[in-house]
Amino acid sequence: MKSTVKNLEPTKVKLTVEVPAEELDQPMKAAYKEISEQVSIPGFRKGKVPARIIDQRIGRSYVIQTAIDKSLGGFYRDALVENNIQPLAQPEVTIEEIPAESGAFEGKLVFTAEVERVPEFDLPELGDIEITVDQVKVEKADVDAELENLRKRFGTLKAADRPVKDGDFVSIDLTATIDDEEIDSMAGVSYEVGSHTMIDGLDESLIGLDVDEDATFESTLAGGEHAGEKAVIKAVVRSVKVRELPEVDEDFVQLASEFDTVEELTEDLEKQIGDQKRAEQAVEARDRLVEVLVEKVELPLPAGVINEAIEGREGDEKELRAQAEESLRKEILLDRLVEETGAQVDQQDLLQFVFQASQTYGIEPQQLLSDQQQMAAVYAELARTKAVALSLAKVTVKDSDGNAVDMSEFTKDALGEEAAEEEKPAAKKTAAKKPAAKKAPAKKTAAKKEAEGEEKPAAKKTAAKKPAAKKAPAKKTAAKKETEGDK
Repeated sequence: MKSTVKNLEPTKVKLTVEVPAEELDQPMKAAYKEISEQVSIPGFRKGKVPARIIDQRIGRSYVIQTAIDKSLGGFYRDALVENNIQPLAQPEVTIEEIPAESGAFEGKLVFTAEVERVPEFDLPELGDIEITVDQVKVEKADVDAELENLRKRFGTLKAADRPVKDGDFVSIDLTATIDDEEIDSMAGVSYEVGSHTMIDGLDESLIGLDVDEDATFESTLAGGEHAGEKAVIKAVVRSVKVRELPEVDEDFVQLASEFDTVEELTEDLEKQIGDQKRAEQAVEARDRLVEVLVEKVELPLPAGVINEAIEGREGDEKELRAQAEESLRKEILLDRLVEETGAQVDQQDLLQFVFQASQTYGIEPQQLLSDQQQMAAVYAELARTKAVALSLAKVTVKDSDGNAVDMSEFTKDALGEEAAEEEKPAAKKTAAKKPAAKKAPAKKTAAKKEAEGEEKPAAKKTAAKKPAAKKAPAKKTAAKKETEGDK
């Protein structure tokens, strides 16, 4: 097989592939065998019909068609690899020539494939990039807020003989009517006034009411079969309670934590807050690095891929197009980072993700593992996340005060412990905690994810689908089958 490539646009190429007849021998044998097992011809058992009889009764053209259908995807993928082309969409294929349909089996298969591809570009030198992130500061107000949250968790509710105030806990009955017809009702609903977690207007209507008093107001329903409709809501207060908070003393500390003194608890809260802020700082550094790459690299994008990404979506077309372009641009850049950093995803990475996803979404791990397309997308996303971590080890990260920020805790999983120590710069700030920094992977994109295929190099983006071969030459066809290997 030989192939040539012609650049049609910065993001589109035309492949011309020539396959000599002898390279079709195996596909032809497989096609004869398959047809022999399917047809019924008097005097021959199924699976034992000679090729010459099939040529006479069925026609060699049908055999050639079958052989091409089975092998074209593989030839196409080989041409992509040979010419270092990463497809972004399905190819549009034209069968130009097929081997002889009678007489000696000679000649060649010639087809062309026009496909939108990842454009050629260079990444900037990572060592020349400097990014700035927010400084990590743990204020007394931060610690006080955490202490207040802890006090609320261990607070007690007591009845209040007074009208409802903001922050009270009430038991209420609710009734919703539209055009004087009751559509829904609930009794004994517990609610924290001021939380604004239920119906718009409820919190304001409750304040000032005594037990057994009611308020009526109009609100737009957010859910159910009447979502979006305006209804008249009646709320009746059945009880009012106030939360009493415990004093911050040693008794409270020993009840609410593993510590004995207020000082020990306060120091631990300060450390937790610092760790969380450093984790957020690491995520900020990761996102900022991606933003810098987007700013520095001019990247032409294929219009066809963008059009497909927004097709059928509701909303402002200009905004949708901008979102799709940003997503695709980031995906292409991150995939190049994966190549240049050599980021690898091992089985442990995949299993850890599957376990976390199963816990979060209540999905059986085996269900995720059996979905090959989903796992391919997961693999790609984990590789991108690891590539960004590897890249952060090479860039300069400073906080808003100009202090160097140590990213080694965030990058050591990707680098390995020993390599991380070697890469670790002198820094005044402590590193972000690894688990929290990894919780948000690099953003996904609207562009299509890779589908399965035997040849991974040709499937960095959306896998090109297997073109359906036509007997008549020079007739364009949209690719319909996946670029799977010989069946």
